[in-house]
Amino acid sequence: MSSNHKTPRSFQLRLLCILLVLLCSSPALASDRLQGGETEVWLVTYGPGEIYWQRFGHNAIWIRDSGLGLDHVLNFGFFDFEQQDFFLRFLQGRMLYFSAARPAREEFAGYINEDRSIRAQRLDLSPQQELRLIEYLLEEVKPENRDYLYDYYANNCSTRVRDAIDLALGGMLQAEFQGVSAPQTWRDHTRRLTHSDFWLYLGLEIGLGAPVDSSISRWDEMFIPAKLAEALDSAEYTGAGMVKPLVLEDVLLYESSLDSPPSSPHTWWPGYLLASLAVVFMAWLLCRLAFPGLASMLSRTWLVFSGFAGLALMFLWLGTDHSVASPNLNLLVFNPLWVVLAFWKGHEKIALQIIVGLSVLALLMIFLPPGQYNLDVLAAFLPLNLAAALGLFRSRFP
Repeated sequence: MSSNHKTPRSFQLRLLCILLVLLCSSPALASDRLQGGETEVWLVTYGPGEIYWQRFGHNAIWIRDSGLGLDHVLNFGFFDFEQQDFFLRFLQGRMLYFSAARPAREEFAGYINEDRSIRAQRLDLSPQQELRLIEYLLEEVKPENRDYLYDYYANNCSTRVRDAIDLALGGMLQAEFQGVSAPQTWRDHTRRLTHSDFWLYLGLEIGLGAPVDSSISRWDEMFIPAKLAEALDSAEYTGAGMVKPLVLEDVLLYESSLDSPPSSPHTWWPGYLLASLAVVFMAWLLCRLAFPGLASMLSRTWLVFSGFAGLALMFLWLGTDHSVASPNLNLLVFNPLWVVLAFWKGHEKIALQIIVGLSVLALLMIFLPPGQYNLDVLAAFLPLNLAAALGLFRSRFP
């Protein structure tokens, strides 16, 4: 597909020289699906995959000039498990991602093998805008510049692509979308995109604090690749004396057989409540049939487990750079104090009063600032806490 504007030959030669030197790879063959002879810039959006880190989708910028044999995708979403102190950095919230460029055929083949959809949107950029974007991207993939400190919501692979395109457009995207409220919060998007993975969903609901429940703009919402693609599809700008759409063409290069994520989060808390009550009933039945003292043992075991989970939440809040983990009202459910109460023999009545009191407070906090959504956590774990407190009390006062 040819461009509707002429790309200067000096720009083409400059682009070719920079790419050949910096990418250190042979030019890939042009894509079979798209053909053309001028410089083209495409936003590529990959659908969610089956692995937990693929749930949010991914994106990249595709630079293509079939006349010069250029067909490369610049991608900000690489990380390396063998990186020094990888898991320690992940735990501390200081994880390093890096950017790189790959031939498009190689890039797309990897996502097709994972059965992830590939959507390509060709951007209507002037030669000057193309040059500004490409020079920026090529600087970003240099070895000395490629690493960046990853943030789930504010500095990820999609926000980097967003910022690069916004730079090329002279700030047009931010000006258009920064002041427009998004209909869903960071938590809403997190919940809907992880709904099919039980443990990932529940783990994030426990670990994410109140910051992800704040209202966000459509600019912030572009941390999700699909939302960036949606925004560009609706964007218009003034060029050559007329208002025109930013996206010239929108092509589905590969359609996945995987289920698409829901457009809004499901309501799971009633199911969690029923499951929690079922666990409490089975534990009660087991204690009735088993040896004396089992209720006390099970109660103390749960409180110790829950208390250590609270210590982990305290560590995320106070000991790491995970800004989205604090403040976290789930500390009213997973409280480090539970470890002390579990072994505070002779004071089981006080333990019951404390746990009931903090449980009531946790329920009241649904309606009070900072407005953290934690209905799933409350439904899943408050019955277990209350049953454990009652089990301790009954072991002392049968």
